[in-house]
Amino acid sequence: MKLSKDATSVLVATFSPWKSGKRLPINGNVEPLRDFFVPKVRRFTLIDQIYPGSDEIMPRIEVYEGKKQYFYRSTWWLYFLYPFLRVVNTTNPGETHISYKLRDFFSVVDWGLREAKPADLFIGLESINGLAGIVLRGLGKVKKVIYYVSDYSPRRYASRWLNAIYLWLDRFCTMHADYIWDVSPAMQPARISVGLDPKKSAPVLVVPNALYPKQIHQASKNEVQLYSMVFMGTLGIMNGPDIAIEAVPLVLKKYPTAMLHIVGGNATDLERLNALVKRLKLEKNIQFYGFIDDREKISSIIRRFSVALAPYPNIPWSARLYGDATKIRAYLAAGLPVVTTSVPPLGKEAARFGAALVVEDTPQAIAAAVIRIFSDMTLDAMMRKRAIAFAKDNTWENEFQKAIKQMKDLTE
Repeated sequence: MKLSKDATSVLVATFSPWKSGKRLPINGNVEPLRDFFVPKVRRFTLIDQIYPGSDEIMPRIEVYEGKKQYFYRSTWWLYFLYPFLRVVNTTNPGETHISYKLRDFFSVVDWGLREAKPADLFIGLESINGLAGIVLRGLGKVKKVIYYVSDYSPRRYASRWLNAIYLWLDRFCTMHADYIWDVSPAMQPARISVGLDPKKSAPVLVVPNALYPKQIHQASKNEVQLYSMVFMGTLGIMNGPDIAIEAVPLVLKKYPTAMLHIVGGNATDLERLNALVKRLKLEKNIQFYGFIDDREKISSIIRRFSVALAPYPNIPWSARLYGDATKIRAYLAAGLPVVTTSVPPLGKEAARFGAALVVEDTPQAIAAAVIRIFSDMTLDAMMRKRAIAFAKDNTWENEFQKAIKQMKDLTE
């Protein structure tokens, strides 16, 4: 497939949270997709499906034509869902709500039918958006469909019927899209393990998460704080911040001045972790930075530390077993030695490259790995060198360009 600024139009349906009238960077790769396509195509349209728990409810539609930007809303009839969306928007944000899924599907179909010309390329993140794109292709409003998957697990939901619907939607999109963009090579084998016939699948391209060039930068030796650890990202239990905190007392036995710096988190998670810190009497050894919405600022903070932690617990069927660990990519781009577990596929890949240590998901194992790096300057220097080498080409521009080229090669 070839992108042409004069002829190509791209329609993307994805998602993001909004707070105080601002899109937060914890999203479905909104900015990377926009920044990649806008300079390269005639028309780029973004349907932003706003997360539950945001201070907005209805989708935002952004259209870019050259240097011009336009904003639209869905057709009036879709606002019949508004009261149902409002009710669940204030309770348990982040959960799956049927009303939001209906909103997502119909908002994409609604916009596609409003467009005078069909989009040359549709990219739908996750299955509801992918399904809507496939429907639009059947109606002649889209020419090619990419099913872009950033999160997958064969047992996503505890409810059997809800999980069955989830798997059916994923399988349908996998079989009917023109191309699949998976962020991890572990996703397609997981689909096959729960019944997908690989012969019926669309071509799968691994399109990992990436970074902007300004994020790929290592601090000078003098800027690095001795005996410092960092945990960056969302602070849910599945990401392992509790394990990181519980490892600190063990590190302190060898290095009494050690510090753990925690970047990210919402109020609920921070309350849980602060309680743990107080219980372990670690107030002087752990610093919380809270949520930061600037990617470059986050990179400038984390690169000052000695070791990065990604202690994902091995929870059966966790989506972390099949996805891409963006936090590890950010660590490597900052030139940090990484201590992680066997859960994220990327961790094992970085370990083979010499940039990470993979250990058991226990505070004892995490602490032992940290102490090993603190104690061995040669190992530390080697891992830092390998981290930057691993990350140097992992930019959004490079990853998307590779995917477009692969699609072109498949059609020739």
